[in-house]
Amino acid sequence: MKVGTEACSLLFITILLSLISGLGVHSLSYDYSATTKCLAEPERAQYGGGIIVNPGFDHNIEGWSVFGKGSIKERISNEGNRFIVAHNRTQPLDCFSQKVQLRKGMLYTFSAWFQVNEGSDIVSVVFKTKGTELLRGGQVIANHGCWTLLKGGIAANFSSPVEILFESKNSTVDIWADNISLQPFSKKQWRSLQDASIERVRKRRVRFQITHVNETALKGATVIARPVKLNFPFGCGMNHYILTNKDYQNWFVSRFKYATFTNEMKWYSTEKKQGVENYTISDAMLKFTKENGISVRGHNIFWDDPKYQPEWVKTLTPGDLKKAAAKRMESVVSRYRGQLIAWDVMNENLHFHFYEDKLGENASAEAYATAYELDPKPKMFLNEYNTIEYSGDEASSPGNYMNKIKEILSFPRAAGMSAGIGLQGHFASGQPNLAYMRSGLDLLATAGLPIWLTEVSVDPQPSQAEYLEEVLREGYSHPAVEGIIMFSGPAQAGFNATTLADENFKNTPAGDVVDKLIQEWGTGPNTATADGRGIVDISLHHGDYDVTVTHPLIHSPVTMNLTVKKDFSLRTIHLKMRT
Repeated sequence: MKVGTEACSLLFITILLSLISGLGVHSLSYDYSATTKCLAEPERAQYGGGIIVNPGFDHNIEGWSVFGKGSIKERISNEGNRFIVAHNRTQPLDCFSQKVQLRKGMLYTFSAWFQVNEGSDIVSVVFKTKGTELLRGGQVIANHGCWTLLKGGIAANFSSPVEILFESKNSTVDIWADNISLQPFSKKQWRSLQDASIERVRKRRVRFQITHVNETALKGATVIARPVKLNFPFGCGMNHYILTNKDYQNWFVSRFKYATFTNEMKWYSTEKKQGVENYTISDAMLKFTKENGISVRGHNIFWDDPKYQPEWVKTLTPGDLKKAAAKRMESVVSRYRGQLIAWDVMNENLHFHFYEDKLGENASAEAYATAYELDPKPKMFLNEYNTIEYSGDEASSPGNYMNKIKEILSFPRAAGMSAGIGLQGHFASGQPNLAYMRSGLDLLATAGLPIWLTEVSVDPQPSQAEYLEEVLREGYSHPAVEGIIMFSGPAQAGFNATTLADENFKNTPAGDVVDKLIQEWGTGPNTATADGRGIVDISLHHGDYDVTVTHPLIHSPVTMNLTVKKDFSLRTIHLKMRT
């Protein structure tokens, strides 16, 4: 902490930096625990199983029924652990099941441990309504010989009994399960737990004790903490309209200190014709961001989707593609060396395999290693969609994401590389499945890498603003998330999916939500008044602050610089003031 004073009266100001609990007591807490390891024995059922009957099979298979054909039975491991087995299966959904009642507006977190009797296969949890609708709540790659955790969930937009089913597309394998849990949360409980998490992981309560030199309390002293720099990156996509539109410039700069260029750094933008590179626009945008203190994520070096290659790239032979890709890598990464905080290296690498198909199975890992060698400073991200947005996309499930990032990091030339988990967060119409989103974040957090929501958007719909707020709060409140970038903006810049300002730069409802959260997450001044003991408690987000203390007995304000850190320790600072 740095402290500066302007002498006006003789007094002591004692500032106690301490973490003050201040958190309400909740009847139900959220269990963030997760693992992607395959364990010899399953861990306990979360929430004691929640509303599941006989979750750990202590009472044989009571409460469980056969769905479809096949048979179910209880087994006991050599260590005495009891679990359920579905065998003699002929269809993917032949398994054990249990009926539960879902209530509209509730969020249900699901967890269970799975194993198969041979090899490995994807096991999914499915919720079947009275009709034929099947709602998927997540999946996991189950193996033979050890237990793997499936963690997922659903957001109920109806009240109805449902049947919990388990699917394995390979109907020849037996499915084993243990310690199954389904825990309901009301929206009020969920929001309360989000707030508690924000208080715990994003903020610290700072105590100011203000007294005269004779230790008499200065009741009524006013403390104003104005943020200079906040530690949590919250930003927005930016496009080339920023270069010519003053209103867009003012709109962006007044709100955000972090940005991702939506298209301007991509290969199809910088080399439309082979051998003719043009970085004019991206250079100018980077100059603008530097002048305004805005940090930039590099997006992207390569995009693995075949349809988003430059047109001339699509026709190259593998040998020519290898040369062109090497030139592209050298060109863009070297040009912006040391100027970016991150690179999306191989965009959407779980859904698409253009470069692997053409250049071999190590093409992605080679790209990450080369980018790191050319510019070791930025974090290198695997940027993907549907990992947290959509529970039915097996390609980019948290388990598959983890496998891919491990594959990249295990590549010899990538040793020492600073990697990051990039989750786009493009939410389609309908209620966001926050239970699945959070469970995915829990699982990905076990990698120990920084997680960013990199392209958050919510499709146009009547409840767009409400749903955008839900998604942003969920990301900000999760302990493992270290940054959020939205792919949204004003209508004048062509943002027509998640539009934050209309053609006249008047806020849309979604824009009101973003401005409210910017204010709530610490950008506005925090003002408080000392009580009869001269004590002021303020809960501040992590970051740097200019603090001003005023009192009628002080002719000029007292000022100081304050840094609030996640792990700052208790210390006392005495300021002696003279009139």
